[in-house]
Amino acid sequence: MNAVAKVEQLRPSLITMMASQRNMDPEQFAKTVRATVMPANHTNEQFAALMLVASKYDLDPILKEIYAFPAKGGGIVPIVSIDGWVNLINSHPQFDGVEFDFDHDDAKSLVSCTCRIFRKDRSRPVEVTEYLSECVRSTDPWKMKHRMLRHKAMIQAARYAFGFAGIYDEDEGSKIAEARDITPAERPTPPKPPAPPAPPTAKVIEADPPTEEQPTETDFDLGGFLEELETSLATAKDSASAAEIWSDYDAPAVLESAGHADMIDTAFAIRDRAYAKLEPYNGG
Repeated sequence: MNAVAKVEQLRPSLITMMASQRNMDPEQFAKTVRATVMPANHTNEQFAALMLVASKYDLDPILKEIYAFPAKGGGIVPIVSIDGWVNLINSHPQFDGVEFDFDHDDAKSLVSCTCRIFRKDRSRPVEVTEYLSECVRSTDPWKMKHRMLRHKAMIQAARYAFGFAGIYDEDEGSKIAEARDITPAERPTPPKPPAPPAPPTAKVIEADPPTEEQPTETDFDLGGFLEELETSLATAKDSASAAEIWSDYDAPAVLESAGHADMIDTAFAIRDRAYAKLEPYNGG
């Protein structure tokens, strides 16, 4: 069975449908995408996952509107290029325009960029400000600071305005890829706390070896946990159900007990993006 057939078993007709939209043979389409936007050592499942995301958001991998970035330790991170983000925004049926404002200090150096996205079904725009000091990187594209910061502000505003989830720009994706494998995984069980030390005269009874239901700290899949948290919150129909999902995951406690307290702010950011798509939530 060839690779295309294996992929189509995961989602029958997906590759055929995407190839047909581009007047391409399904096998040739798959080969082209694999050769141009996938890392060298990818799996059929990772290829299928990227195609599902591309299909969900109607992004064209042939035009590199979406591509896969290899993650540390394996897996992929779905990256959407700036052309892909522009496509997402302009093709949304409720999009009604965008505005940008730059702020400079007394020395006329760039400080921030504010993006306002207007929706046809809302009376007020969604407004996001991104600061150069928090976004700038020592890469060639960032030599054009105004352009890159405008892109950053537009992408973040688009997330709040339209609820785009599970996709990243290249800067975000490279940071995530360096930290973890975000290939979706089963929801992890919080790490089992260490056994208390035995009294000096007591016989030490060794704990049972860890099982799949009882992962050790080194088995904790940080990327999978954060990815599933974001995916689960995206299914919330209202603020109450989002709050219930957040409480059920207990992300701050899980991350702290797993030795990843530095990622708690990231979990809160995922929660806040989900809340922003719903009615205001007044809980804790």
